[in-house]
Amino acid sequence: VVDLGCGDGRNVIAAAKLGARGLGVEYNPDMVALSKRIAAKEGVAERAQFVQGDMYEADFSKATALALFLLPSNLTTLRDKIFNLPAGTRVVLNTFSIPDWTPDEQTTVENCTQWCTVMLNIVPAKIAGTWRTADGTEFTLTQQFQMLTGSTRAANGQPTSVTGRLRGNDVMLSNGKQEFNGRLKGNVIEGTQRPTGGATGAGQQITLTRVK
Repeated sequence: VVDLGCGDGRNVIAAAKLGARGLGVEYNPDMVALSKRIAAKEGVAERAQFVQGDMYEADFSKATALALFLLPSNLTTLRDKIFNLPAGTRVVLNTFSIPDWTPDEQTTVENCTQWCTVMLNIVPAKIAGTWRTADGTEFTLTQQFQMLTGSTRAANGQPTSVTGRLRGNDVMLSNGKQEFNGRLKGNVIEGTQRPTGGATGAGQQITLTRVK
């Protein structure tokens, strides 16, 4: 768990008390020293590490979760680095969302007086481009974070529009009549296609292979 601009380290310390390993990055050296003292007092100094530094320059590429309480301007600057983390990385946000990136989940904490909204963004895989099935059907997709738009066209057929979304490496696509649910594995997406709103069943197994 990584907290950028961690202040007194409470997020990292709380995560460490639950068994995670955490790193807090804080520009103010006095707050770094305070965080270290609290971590030692709570008995989690080995799992909760704190460093003084610029959060924009910090290397948090090994994070599996980010716990952030930052302003939209901060999040805008960090957005590309967050988006380029491995698919499935969880980003938990307090109050302020990442501009232009709709949360996957959002809730408001009950019996809370301020800073009560919690949001979860899950870093999506990168699947923009063209994909093809074994029977020649093509999917051409564009991507805005986890949201997908594009078109699908059967061999020698007319294109129809598709929409969808990603949750990490999991992919959902729909053209209004058929819905595809699959999982990205390298340059293929393996999944199942079923009629939209139809009975759940085995469905048709389909593999999409990246063309470009």
